Formats: sequence, structure tokens, C-alpha cells
Amino acid sequence: MLEISPLTWGVTIGFIVLLLAVDLVLAAARPHHVGFKEATAWSVFYIAVAIGFGVWFGLQYGSTAGTEYFAGYIIEKSLSVDNLFVFVIIMSTFAVPDKHQHKVLVFGIVLALIMRAIFIALGASLISLFSFTFLLFGLLLIYTAVQLFRHRNEDPDIESNLMVRGARRFLPVSDDYIGGRLVAKVDGRRVVTPLFIVLIAIGSVDLLFALDSIPAVFGVTEEAYVVFTANAFALLGLRALFFLVKGLLDRLVYLSAGLAIILAFIGVKLILHWGHVDIDESIPEIPTPLSLGVVLGVLAVVTVASLIRTRGLPDEKAHAGSLTATKARLEAGPRPGGDQEPPR
Repeated sequence: MLEISPLTWGVTIGFIVLLLAVDLVLAAARPHHVGFKEATAWSVFYIAVAIGFGVWFGLQYGSTAGTEYFAGYIIEKSLSVDNLFVFVIIMSTFAVPDKHQHKVLVFGIVLALIMRAIFIALGASLISLFSFTFLLFGLLLIYTAVQLFRHRNEDPDIESNLMVRGARRFLPVSDDYIGGRLVAKVDGRRVVTPLFIVLIAIGSVDLLFALDSIPAVFGVTEEAYVVFTANAFALLGLRALFFLVKGLLDRLVYLSAGLAIILAFIGVKLILHWGHVDIDESIPEIPTPLSLGVVLGVLAVVTVASLIRTRGLPDEKAHAGSLTATKARLEAGPRPGGDQEPPR
């Protein structure tokens, strides 16, 4: 295990909080449409920061630790693209004005970081106490992969989200966004704005993604510091990436299937590691460099295949994928001849 000093933890967390604070201040001080050039500049900046940290980390703690960080970062970055799909769906469902989308994304990233920090602490504690946690994480990822692949041509039903329905039922909600505030007074009555409901929707979605992404990154490293930094730097660039690629997301028709393959692969890796530790050392393990190569290879294949597919069929749109059948699918019932997805 790496010896990460409290000072290193403190400086790292302080640096991440500083970057978040800058993003939040910019979003609150100057609500505006984020154009392609601005999104590109911020995306390049955050990727450069993540790479720079990885180079420093590898030089400071060794090439193995550096490889684990980059593998975790790429896994989290690829899973965060699926977050973007759902963010687009939420923005569209609640008709969030363009000038307020920046603020929503920053709050969403803050919520995601908080939830992931909690799950990282729990996961690291469980792994240090019980090695069969690797088995549980592996089975969870394989189950998630199967469900995501089965429902890869669907989108999450945001309107049926339990927390969203509860908020609408028990809280008075205004008809408009009232300058992007979360709470306001209308006719002398205190109400929440639709932006408050949007944040609840994003927060609940962040919780579900944390349940998958944390076990996935524990598949390449057991170091809590590496898991945290890989998640943090992948999420920090999510806001800029949203504005940069939201027009491209519709074309990534095979992304959900690719993410399902990645999750299944990491799940198998975790189960093999558990078997190697708890059952028999002759059971092979999948090395981190191979994991990194598989993840990059799958992402490259699904991206190229998606772009080729949509070039021939421009009307075909990508979906975020869902872990359960959506409400529309359930109401429609099974297709004639079985409930199978049509071949893509």
C-alpha cells in the first residue's frame, strides 16, 4: 500500500476544491451560453491538469501507481460520458434555460464528488476488512453490465424518479426558473423553482452512477487516494465536456453496449482477484496494463463503429441505457415474438 501523507491528501483536496470553487463562481457570476471555443479551452485545461497530476504521481510513487491512476482515470472518464447522456435528458425534460445549464452541471459535479467520496471511504474500509468485497463488487458490475446491455436502446425515465416525484408531491414548485434561483417567493409564498427539482434529479442519478463507478475503479487499484483522484479529475472536466460533445452524443449509438462490456470485464477482473487471494494463488489475475488496453480498445471500437453507423443512418439516435425497463417500454409490453432488442 502507498504511504500518502495527510499533507498530500490535504493539498490534493484543497486543489480540487479550488478548481470547483472557480467553476462555481464563474457559473454564478456570469450565467451565459457556453460556446464551442470556451468549452474546448476548459476541456483541454482539465485534461492537461489530470495528465499533469498523473505524471507527478507516477514520478513520485512509481510507474505502477501511475499506471493505476491513468487506468482509473480513463475508466471513470468513459463512464462519465454516460453521465452526460443522462444530464442531456434531464436538461431536456425540465427545459433548463441555456444560461443556467452551467450552474446545474457544477452543482451536479459537486454532488457527484461528495457521493463518490463517501462510497470510496466505505469501499476502502470494506476491502481492508473483507477480501470477499472484491467478489461482491465483481458480481455487482457484471449484473449492471447485463442490465445495461439489455436496455441499451432505452433512456432512464426521469419523470418517474422516486426522489423527483416525492419532491413534486411535497414541495410547492414555481412555474418558471425565476433567475436561476433555487428558492424564491411568489405572491408572498416561498416556493422552490424547477432548478431545485433538476438538482434533485441529478443528485439521485449521481448516486446510481457512484454505485457502479467506484467498484469499477477498485478493479484496477486498491488505493483510496488513486480512486479518489481518478474520480475527481474525471468529474472536474465533465462540465466543459458536456458543452463540447452534447451535439456528438446522439451519434454514439454503441456507447452503452461498450460501457456494458467494460463493466463486465472489470467485474471478471475483480472476481479473479478474489479467487487468487482467497481460493488459490494459481488462479490468474488480469494485470492493470492489460485492463487499460482493453478499456481504450473498447472505447475506440465503439466510437468508430458508432460514427460509421450514424453516417449511414443519420436519423438514428443514441440512448443513455437504463438498468431497468423504462415506463414507456413497460406500457408497450413485449414485442411480438419475444422481448428482444432489435439488432443494431
